Amino acid sequence: MSDLVLGISAFYHDSAAALVADGVPVAAAQEERFSRKRHDSSFPSQAVTYCLDEAGVSFDDISAVAYYEDPRLKFRRVMATFAGAAPTAFPFFHAALPSWLSADGKRHTDQTVRRELQALGRGRVPRVSVRRHHESHAASAFFPSPYESAAVLCVDGVGEWATTTLWHGRGTTLEAVAELRFPHSLGMLYSAFTYFCGFKVDSGEYKLMGLAPYGRPRYADLIRDTLIDVKPDGTFRLDMRFFEYLRGQTMTGKGFERLFGGPRRMPEGQLTEREFDLAASVQEVTEEVMLKLARTARERTGESKLCLAGGVALNCVANGKITDAGIFDEIWIQPAAGDAGGALGAAQAVAMERGASRDHLGTGRDAMSGSLLGPAYDDDEIAAYLAANGIPHRRLDDEELVKQVAAGLADGKIVGWFQGRMEFGPRALGARSILGDPRDPAMQSAMNLKIKFRESFRPFAPAVLAEDAKDYFDLRQESPYMLLVARVAAAQQLEAPESGVRGLDLLRVRRSTIPAVTHVDYSARVQTVDEHSNPRYHHLLGAFKARTGCPVLVNTSFNVRGEPIVRTPHDAYTCFMRTNIDMLALGGFLLDKSEQPAWTEKSDWREEIPLD
Repeated sequence: MSDLVLGISAFYHDSAAALVADGVPVAAAQEERFSRKRHDSSFPSQAVTYCLDEAGVSFDDISAVAYYEDPRLKFRRVMATFAGAAPTAFPFFHAALPSWLSADGKRHTDQTVRRELQALGRGRVPRVSVRRHHESHAASAFFPSPYESAAVLCVDGVGEWATTTLWHGRGTTLEAVAELRFPHSLGMLYSAFTYFCGFKVDSGEYKLMGLAPYGRPRYADLIRDTLIDVKPDGTFRLDMRFFEYLRGQTMTGKGFERLFGGPRRMPEGQLTEREFDLAASVQEVTEEVMLKLARTARERTGESKLCLAGGVALNCVANGKITDAGIFDEIWIQPAAGDAGGALGAAQAVAMERGASRDHLGTGRDAMSGSLLGPAYDDDEIAAYLAANGIPHRRLDDEELVKQVAAGLADGKIVGWFQGRMEFGPRALGARSILGDPRDPAMQSAMNLKIKFRESFRPFAPAVLAEDAKDYFDLRQESPYMLLVARVAAAQQLEAPESGVRGLDLLRVRRSTIPAVTHVDYSARVQTVDEHSNPRYHHLLGAFKARTGCPVLVNTSFNVRGEPIVRTPHDAYTCFMRTNIDMLALGGFLLDKSEQPAWTEKSDWREEIPLD
């Protein structure tokens, strides 16, 4: 029997469970995919159950349970924060304190985790081992990586105290090298601008990143001179007079309003040139800090490889700047870089202490299995679902399925692609994806407004055959997890006659041979697809190339705005019918929208899903 360790992240953001066997990830999933509540922070009971079922085990077979942060240390930080912000923070302090001080409060989260696991009735639950938040991030970044040794950089909002940490990974050990502490946080700085620009903190940061290319960084010097003091080694301090998160539940207040010429944009309000320029400005500063931190990581560790995790590691534009700078020979980013990935990291940290090895190093690949660690549904299960609900479909062999989907895509159809095990992390990587033709100039707007029901400015990512990637993108290395932004190759660019065009009008300008995935600054968030990690997806890209000459597809997550990525055949069919998706490839079955019965619901589902 393998040595099994279960990891848990819960109660703050994106609760998740992960199971490792002898240090190797075998199952992992976010609770939101089961509960259908976006960024669900409740205890991940269903994700835990999935992990046990996937491995065919009970708690009697589990050697250890690991929780991704230290609740008692976090409580000390919360108390110190309240004390330092007194008396202005008293209302927030008075409201929040009971949740920490009660007998089953947040201070005793590890005990709560054990009780919740016991309530599942799946055997005797081992003692819960508490890990520190940034240790969990670092473990998730280094231990699954393909490197024997590496510098490890973790940057996020805050864990217990740490906001930025540097580690040195060697073999099965991690050594802490340096740490920056709350309230000085690059993640909090970025979230403050996310909030000020009218987006939701902890989920809207990627919108701010996507908005940045529409603007000019005209506030960057003001941010450097007023809000953040950055040293040459990348360490920094924020001027807390301009931030409100120490004193209450908002990120910014009057100080930000005076500094940037008026109140924050209200959610769903009209975007103006100010928001474009604020996004461009904080993105530029963030990239500068990350580059300085990366150089320090190289100097302090002497390593030529870098691993990244933490919420800021999801800023794929900054990641691309690090690769372009040539500071490291290679970088590897945990695909579940946020708090969900902490469940995996905590489990791996415990597993390594228990003597696990990193046998995957001999393969030259990482240990994440393409991040395809979630549930799968075989064709018999899908057939039973389709039959039980009277859903018209065609059952096809692999070759014919791929051929017909490629033909549909080439004809301008939008395809829901539901295949194999679900992705772990925020990105759809060809298992739960919506696909389109990147050559179609109207595809980006059509997918945003008629499929995703979201803001028109949001860019889409290209999936490209790994062997053809350099013909289309200026990539220094492979990008299997869609976490690097690169410039579209010069050979694919078109001259853009955009003199005087500003803001969202830039969307109408065609810039390349693949306009649906080319952002307004000629950049793209690239996913490279190889035959090993996702054979059927690779096969589809090859078939599309054979038909069109283009080895690229638009790839966006299989969901609509405000909803988690689909998990089950039912989730996929519901999303298919609610949107203007034309075809659904559900395992070995192909569904055509024109053949489906009329879709009716008792209420408008868009009113029931909160906007993210």
